[in-house]
Amino acid sequence: MSGLVALTGATGFVGAALLKTLTSRGWRVRALTRRPRPNTPEQDKPETQWINGALDDGCALRALVEDAAALIHCAGVVRGRNAAEFNHANVQGTANLLRAIKQNGGTARFLLISSLAARHPQYSWYAASKYQAEQILSQQDSLPWTIFRPTALYGPGDKEIKPMLRAMRAGVLITPGRSTQRISLLHIDDLGGAVLRWLQHPEHIPGTFELDDGQAGGYSWEMLAEIAEHLWQRRVYRIAVPLKLMKALAHLNLLSAHLLGYAPMLTPGKINEITHPDWRCDNRPLMQALGWRPQVKLPDAMRQACL
Repeated sequence: MSGLVALTGATGFVGAALLKTLTSRGWRVRALTRRPRPNTPEQDKPETQWINGALDDGCALRALVEDAAALIHCAGVVRGRNAAEFNHANVQGTANLLRAIKQNGGTARFLLISSLAARHPQYSWYAASKYQAEQILSQQDSLPWTIFRPTALYGPGDKEIKPMLRAMRAGVLITPGRSTQRISLLHIDDLGGAVLRWLQHPEHIPGTFELDDGQAGGYSWEMLAEIAEHLWQRRVYRIAVPLKLMKALAHLNLLSAHLLGYAPMLTPGKINEITHPDWRCDNRPLMQALGWRPQVKLPDAMRQACL
């Protein structure tokens, strides 16, 4: 199956991976970009048409969604100094896309790539903005929509999980405090597989779906260390950073960001997210709806990430 898919966030980690997956499977993609890019097809792949603009550019958004069979929205802000910066991109950007579809008179299927953080909107500005974007989309009666909530994503191009995997390869695992936290992970290729299933499904699949790699009960930090020790046949030492120190560094970083004008990643809200005790997922609803199953095993991905 092939068709025209509109894609936001195509120059970021998630969007770039989805763009590669879609074009490799015969889908034509029209992608939004802030930086001008040539509209030239790759060898043996469908053409990617780039639309210059941003999520607050109404003309660009109307051009993006025109005649598209589906819209995959994964653009967004993951770092910022206040709630307004997150809301402008993540909440208002979603509303602007919906407005563009309606102005074009279209009925494109809408897939929002949200975040598992939206499960707890009280934790951070980011989580709240993702939750609010979900709420805006879920109130649409005339538009077929689906929401994916992937957990922590990793894979080629990842700049957050990959350093942790490489540190374990070197024998060190730095963790937030000494908690008995349970986390879940998802390889970017498995997210791509779920998106393809969604595109190929003949019927609309409404609802909000969580995604992880299928590890029952998620991972503890001890489990991750054990996987690394078995994989590389060496001891992995866990270094637990005290929660008080993490919070102090986050407040200092946020103050520096306001003074120096940069967008911080480490904030008090981010500390709330990364120290939450339970980030386990339940894939069963999505598996039942689409027949999707994660394929990438963490040890295999760890080995590949550290080559």
